[in-house]
Amino acid sequence: MLIKGSRRYNLRHNSERAGQPEFGRMINGQGLGLVSRFRYGICPMSFNGCEVIAVHNALIYLGKPQPLKDVAFYMERFRVLMGFFGCNAYRLGKALEHFGADYTREKNADNAKAFIITFWTKRPLFSMIHTVLCVREAGMIKVYNRYNNVGTVELCSSVEEVAGKYRPIAVYKIS
Repeated sequence: MLIKGSRRYNLRHNSERAGQPEFGRMINGQGLGLVSRFRYGICPMSFNGCEVIAVHNALIYLGKPQPLKDVAFYMERFRVLMGFFGCNAYRLGKALEHFGADYTREKNADNAKAFIITFWTKRPLFSMIHTVLCVREAGMIKVYNRYNNVGTVELCSSVEEVAGKYRPIAVYKIS
């Protein structure tokens, strides 16, 4: 018997019931389409899956795509409070490493062409965190999965526009 919210339960659910997003495509809008039906921990991924989606998108950017269900299954070991608070932002490097991606953990994203950034959505400790993949192109920053209900890439002019005025929680420069 599988317990709802367990790693194995979620893997079965994500493999059989959820349908699969198109392999090798970036995900935007975690509250839209097939991705919103995936499970991570005790919640649907539309609520807490931004870290999983950021790693998934980074692997696609690096040319090492993995099925979303496999990324989510591996990252279940890093969930916070049974996944209610998503994934431990300080463990994303372990997931990148597991799937063969090169990364360095940085204090800021100033010199990074592509990076994963975790930040507070409003006031630190009194709001939620969000994690996104960012790619610098032509003087702008493309932000993947910026908003829960927007299925397109968001363009920002600076890291401060992406993450706000507060110091980022974690930054992973990927290459």
